[in-house]
Amino acid sequence: RGRRRRRCVRRGVKTEPITPARIDWSGDAPRAVDFDDIYHPRVGAFAQAGHVFLRGNGLPARWRRREHFTILETGFGLGINFLATWAAWRDDSERCTRLHFVSIEKHPPVRDDLRRAHAGLACPALAAALLEQWPPLTPNLHTLEFDGGRVRLLLALGDVAQLLPALEVQADAFYLDGFAPERNAAMWSEAVFAALPALCANGATAATWSVARP
Repeated sequence: RGRRRRRCVRRGVKTEPITPARIDWSGDAPRAVDFDDIYHPRVGAFAQAGHVFLRGNGLPARWRRREHFTILETGFGLGINFLATWAAWRDDSERCTRLHFVSIEKHPPVRDDLRRAHAGLACPALAAALLEQWPPLTPNLHTLEFDGGRVRLLLALGDVAQLLPALEVQADAFYLDGFAPERNAAMWSEAVFAALPALCANGATAATWSVARP
């Protein structure tokens, strides 16, 4: 019997030009100028991603010995969560056969900022592979494949409220990682949360650093 492949496709999304992230590097941590909020601490970003998002979703245990596992992230940012997840997958001898990582970002970084953000990370080879495939900053989906196609990053560039309803994906885990709700309320809106249940696989979990009322 043929193997079914999980899909994440556009159904006709309104496209708008992508405005790259404006990043201030002058402080102790990279700061998004348009949201006046930091992306992550300059030191310990990798560990933070592991603590909040991987362990918050019971990973890597939940993907072990599975054919595929899908993660949906709201807020790709500088890609630290993706790299930490990919590194954990590589280090796990019982990892799932295929890891699908779908991430939405309205203001992606330009290549030079991505390179700067990843300097000194514990996974230089993975960071270099991501940088090599970093796509042109045009709207909608960009498919990046790594490790012979066993790791697939579907980078969705655009507004989260427009993109979420257009996705066809059954996510096993959600990384909710927008900037702080008081600085980026659109990422934590009722419309965003209302779109998530239709994207859940059975037993799906979600993790976030935020404890704001929304």
